[in-house]
Amino acid sequence: MARVARWDPIRDMITMRQAMDRAMDESFARGAETRGTGAWLLPMDAYVTEDAIVIRADVPGIAAEDLEILLEGDTLTIRGEIKRDQEENRKYVLLERPTGKFERTLTINTPIDHDKVEASFKDGVLTLTLAKAEAIRPRQIAVKAG
Repeated sequence: MARVARWDPIRDMITMRQAMDRAMDESFARGAETRGTGAWLLPMDAYVTEDAIVIRADVPGIAAEDLEILLEGDTLTIRGEIKRDQEENRKYVLLERPTGKFERTLTINTPIDHDKVEASFKDGVLTLTLAKAEAIRPRQIAVKAG
């Protein structure tokens, strides 16, 4: 004899939530495993001043001399590699800090004075100041009467 079960929407919602939790846990776990083996996206902020475009990027655990910054035409590329400590007897139980090669390429749609580009590095933060070309900087024009 077939048994008829009463439909319970609350039970079904809880089951769906558990399935979503499990799916999210698995995707984050896979991401953590592959994060150190492939290139990762360099997080950065950018803002514009009257005279320049300023880009700040977090690159913890890397020396300034290990960063490669290239500005060709209107394309800016930042490259580097964060290496993991190589100790054979270490078994990680949590591995979240990014390692491996990174690269970030941006197209700068504002003419830049390549001779006045500056880069500084302090406390794991790279700051690039890209001076705008003189021709596009705002200029106050005086109005003459009569």
